[in-house]
Amino acid sequence: MRIGVLTGGGDCPGLNAVIRAVVRKGVTTYGHEFVGFRDGWRGPLDGVTRPLGIAEVRGILPRGGTILGSSRTNPFKIDGGVERIKSNLAERGIDALVAIGGEDTLGVATKLDELGVNVVGVPKTIDNDLSATDYTFGFDTAVNIAMEAIDRLHTTAESHHRTLVVEVMGRHAGWIALHAGIAGGANVILLPERQFDVDQVAGYVEKRFQTQYSPIVVVAEGAQPLEGQMQLHNQELDAFGHVRLGGIGQWLAGQLEQRTGKEARAVVLGHVQRGGTPTAFDRVLATRFGLEAIDAVNEGDFGRMMALRGTDIVRVPLADGTRELKTVPLERYTEAEVFFGS
Repeated sequence: MRIGVLTGGGDCPGLNAVIRAVVRKGVTTYGHEFVGFRDGWRGPLDGVTRPLGIAEVRGILPRGGTILGSSRTNPFKIDGGVERIKSNLAERGIDALVAIGGEDTLGVATKLDELGVNVVGVPKTIDNDLSATDYTFGFDTAVNIAMEAIDRLHTTAESHHRTLVVEVMGRHAGWIALHAGIAGGANVILLPERQFDVDQVAGYVEKRFQTQYSPIVVVAEGAQPLEGQMQLHNQELDAFGHVRLGGIGQWLAGQLEQRTGKEARAVVLGHVQRGGTPTAFDRVLATRFGLEAIDAVNEGDFGRMMALRGTDIVRVPLADGTRELKTVPLERYTEAEVFFGS
């Protein structure tokens, strides 16, 4: 078979591990041939490819990002986009596609599967918000990067007796904020799943100062105050209709400084969380996803997404992978609240 591989959406540690596993097993075990499509769905849309064989995947396991490039291209928002993809796949003799991505990328894959394109999906999101899988690769790396930053910020906060507000990724789901906040010993954690009271947060901050230690507040980029304010850089939308978030950390730092009279600074980790080498957990998980994905292609089991259930890699319908957002349940947030203000 001649198989196309693409990576879409935001870059993520572990993408290259998936590509490597798919190609290595696909070539050595099954004798398949591979074509790399550049920059997400833009690749099959415009017919932009690159060679993808054993030589091309050597040495990429520890590398962050993706050697195939990525984009947030949505072919269903482009006139004739689906027809162009089908035509380009046929011209290049592509028998199947392995699509590696998150909610948006796999949403496109699901629609293409329904239209007769042979495709399997590998879930990728550092937000860990796909409900069909227990974990997604990239999440563990992002949490560890955020945790290390919080560890470092504790010392500078205490040296200057100031509040530090750490803004992390998390549009609709606060998994990164929750895990990094607990692991880093944050004194307040704010998530998109639960609106927060600024005055209550200020109370936690003042209580922390009374212990002679300085507070660290971790806030997900999608968190909102009770007043319903959403802090945005602008109102621009991407190709999938998502507003570009950002600014809640800076806004909150200003509010806390006004209410407590103590200096407050915001630190936005942003894309730092996406970059760099993946952790061992993410390398192993991404590799296992890739190995199962090429097995599915070889068996003709299309329209499926790889998922982690417990310690097993299983296949689920592609549509199940993006049907429901996995958000932080109340009981998990309650666990973290024990440490607020202390």
